[in-house]
Amino acid sequence: MKVSAFVKKYTMVIALVIVFIFFTVLTQGKQVLPANVSNLLLQNAYVLVMACGMLLCILTGGNVDLSVGSTLCLAGALAGKMLQDGRPTALAVLLPLVVAALIGVGQGFLIGYIHIPPFICTLAGMFLWRGLGRVVLDSRTLPIQQQGFKNLFTSYIRIPGIDDKGNAPSSLVIFCIIAILFTIAMLMSELKKKKQGIATTRISSTVIRIVIIDIILVAYGQRLSKYQGVPVMLIWICAIVAIFWFLTSSTVFGRYFYAVGGNEKATKLSGIDPRKVYFWAYFLMSTLAGLSGLLVGARIGAVDGNMGNSYEMDAIASCFIGGASAYGGSGSIPGVMIGAILLGVINQGMSIMGLPDQWQYVVKGAVLLAAVVFDVVSNHKTGKS
Repeated sequence: MKVSAFVKKYTMVIALVIVFIFFTVLTQGKQVLPANVSNLLLQNAYVLVMACGMLLCILTGGNVDLSVGSTLCLAGALAGKMLQDGRPTALAVLLPLVVAALIGVGQGFLIGYIHIPPFICTLAGMFLWRGLGRVVLDSRTLPIQQQGFKNLFTSYIRIPGIDDKGNAPSSLVIFCIIAILFTIAMLMSELKKKKQGIATTRISSTVIRIVIIDIILVAYGQRLSKYQGVPVMLIWICAIVAIFWFLTSSTVFGRYFYAVGGNEKATKLSGIDPRKVYFWAYFLMSTLAGLSGLLVGARIGAVDGNMGNSYEMDAIASCFIGGASAYGGSGSIPGVMIGAILLGVINQGMSIMGLPDQWQYVVKGAVLLAAVVFDVVSNHKTGKS
């Protein structure tokens, strides 16, 4: 692979490494402290989860869901209210998810079958669901004190006799095992492609990619081992990411989203119903927003009427920074995750440095604009044609 092709293919990965090193130097190493490495994903869990659903919406033609921050607020409000009223933890988890799914059904139906423009429909939802969330909360802040609920999302995996407070060597062992399994899976995948006669990259490129990812996995496990261990929220994130990665890359249903975004008329003529694709995109997006409401509520330990403000913008920005096309039809879950982590590194680095909020907005806006300009220019796009 030529250097230019390599740089173009892994632009965001290179950018992530450079930005991480940049903030590590600026923060005098505070960026890589075990607590900060652990909190990087926890603080951005809602972005990583919602970005998976937002990608589906964007794939259908550059559409977005502006209501997800408000849906997140309503889900968190319902959970907080039920927990305060002494309802079972299971009900406090299931009911918000059901409500979020029903919101997705409603919006998906209006967008897919009634042909309401996604921008208008979800803009209305942004006001509607936040208003209902504040009604549920009665404009108050509700603390979440039930430990059972918190343990579902914010506890840490500890092995008795091996781990203790502030030292969890099992984390390093777990990530070493993951690195070994990843290596085996990658090598088996390459061998399978060769047997089937599918063109593959050079073995040296594959080995380099495996080694780099393995080093990152082991280093991350080592950092977690110096803090409190593997957080349960990381398992939630990995489960959602794995499901949507498989959905978009290895299923016929997942390819429908790309087809609709690429050419909706041709997709319809080929026998695929675009209405169902739109419906499922917004249904899944709202359901993930409901789950994110539970994650955020458990992590913060309280819910209020402002929870989730501008979260939809973080999810949208992660997708575009991660390589999703502003015109739809292209993008991937790994790319979106890199975009979300890059945004998280920037946020965390600026926070550690104590950069004022107004300048944080300036930096994030500039990064988003640069990512979209790069996509348009590198793919020679000057319009939807």
